[in-house]
Amino acid sequence: MVNKLVLEKYDIKQEEIEKELEEIIGSGGIENIEAAFDTSIKNFDLGTILRGRVLGVIGNNVILDTGYKSEGIVPLSEFDASEEVEVGADIEVMLESFEDDTGLIQISKRKADRIRGWEKIVNKYQEGDVVTGKVVRKIKGGLLVDVGIPIFLPASQIDIKPPGEIAEYIGTEVTCMILKIDEVQQNIIVSRRKLIEEERNKQKREFLDSVEVGQVVKGEVKNIADFGAFIDLGGIDGLLHITDMSWGRISHPSEMLAIGDDVEVKILDIDAVKDKVSLGLKQKSENPWTSVEEKYPIGSKIKGQVVNIMSYGAFVKLETGIEGLVHISEMSWTRRINHPSDVVAIGDSVEAVVLNINKDKEEISLSLKQVEQNPWTNIEEKYPPGVTIKGKVRNLTNYGAFIEIDEGIDGLLHISDMSWSKKVAHPSEIIKKGEMIEVKILSVDKEKKRVSLGIKQLSDDPWKKEIPDKYHVGDIVKGKVTKMTDFGAFIDLSNGLEGLLHISEVSKEKIKKLENVISIGQKLDIKIVKIEPEARKIGLSLKGIEGAPAPVEKSKANDEPAAEVEVTENAAPESADAGAPEEVAAEEKTEEVKEEENA
Repeated sequence: MVNKLVLEKYDIKQEEIEKELEEIIGSGGIENIEAAFDTSIKNFDLGTILRGRVLGVIGNNVILDTGYKSEGIVPLSEFDASEEVEVGADIEVMLESFEDDTGLIQISKRKADRIRGWEKIVNKYQEGDVVTGKVVRKIKGGLLVDVGIPIFLPASQIDIKPPGEIAEYIGTEVTCMILKIDEVQQNIIVSRRKLIEEERNKQKREFLDSVEVGQVVKGEVKNIADFGAFIDLGGIDGLLHITDMSWGRISHPSEMLAIGDDVEVKILDIDAVKDKVSLGLKQKSENPWTSVEEKYPIGSKIKGQVVNIMSYGAFVKLETGIEGLVHISEMSWTRRINHPSDVVAIGDSVEAVVLNINKDKEEISLSLKQVEQNPWTNIEEKYPPGVTIKGKVRNLTNYGAFIEIDEGIDGLLHISDMSWSKKVAHPSEIIKKGEMIEVKILSVDKEKKRVSLGIKQLSDDPWKKEIPDKYHVGDIVKGKVTKMTDFGAFIDLSNGLEGLLHISEVSKEKIKKLENVISIGQKLDIKIVKIEPEARKIGLSLKGIEGAPAPVEKSKANDEPAAEVEVTENAAPESADAGAPEEVAAEEKTEEVKEEENA
């Protein structure tokens, strides 16, 4: 068989060679020579491994003589080292196909190497054996490790913990255990993790046999979770719970530790059955609660920092590991506090008094308000009844006003104590929020923490002399309608003094509706028919007054029957009397004073 590559290289035509050869050996000589050659060469099957000799290199191909009637070619890329392609060198190749269009057989060195390598590995190793090789590349699902042939290391078997980027292992040597040998598929699966686990189990047993509870050991922070940190003790991981890191308050383990830190810890417990070790960091130092009663005796004043605030109080750090609770009820003598944050904030430095210590429960009760004297202790001496003081209007309610007479102490100015003569509907008619006013102390209740105030008591009661001297029964005076009710109308005579015009005193005729006769704001000439200084009442009448308004009849469809009221001394309800009687005022105070604490 003619090597066509050689003919092409030297630009020789095959027909010319055959013609010259025929002239030399005669007719039929070529066929006879080929027949003789065919009987002399070996018989080869596809897939057979052949030994060949390097004849030369043409381009990117290596020419080999394998003993077949034609040469074979192997791509130069299948050779790992340049010395393997020296002319005359012997190498093994696998026969892939017989002569192709080029007249050469197709052979592969790489496949021959793999077969020989596979045979070597299978003959040398079994499942469970340990092999060492270099990671050559990353493939889907894992890495290829070269141990003479490429074997598969799954990503899940690289380490005991999930690896990051497995490509970082390329170029490194790894030692693995053979998990599976598949001779049919010629695949080998190995595990590095298995070896690591076995080594750690060995170290674990050695560690557990060599330590005891209470012993201090060294380790490395391997992982951090919300509840604690895992410490590698060499073959076994111990748990350092967040509650065992510090005698003080920490929110997260990362406040004290970082992955990779070397730490010294104390062994708190060993569970040999479950292979669990509990560790402590704070136990290396003395519990500060041991001597807490000597450091912070009850009744002593201490200084600390607010470290946490809850709805029921604030926690104050006295030192690392010791915190006390200031209950919301112990924050102020006088203020009604809705939330501790109204008084303190996290980070504030505060002074407090130690109220109680429970060493077993590790609890300390503190008080902020008891650092100072209770202002209610000497309130009666400081503000005796009858004293006139100035205060700021802090809040207005329907029944009165709260006046700040001292820091944190409010007194109640009831609506009935605002005017001797005027019927006050709302405190805003007399005073405004935020203004400074003068008031008189009426009463002080230290136990209930209440102070009663008055404005009208700053002047004499006009009903004792001024009103009786100025107004007499039978006098005709001028007035203005200020308010109307079902039973009559209130008439402003002057300076807030009001009298009652009962519906029965409006006209000699029967009045069904008062608004048919008079209206609010209307000015009237009106007669005084009754004066009762003790009851603080003035009775008025329009009967017999010249020019008095007469009833105006409306359609019956709009009229409604009006109840007749007998004209007697007590005809009008108490609430209609001028001056708001003291009996009614006292009842209003009793019902409404409960709201004082909420102001």
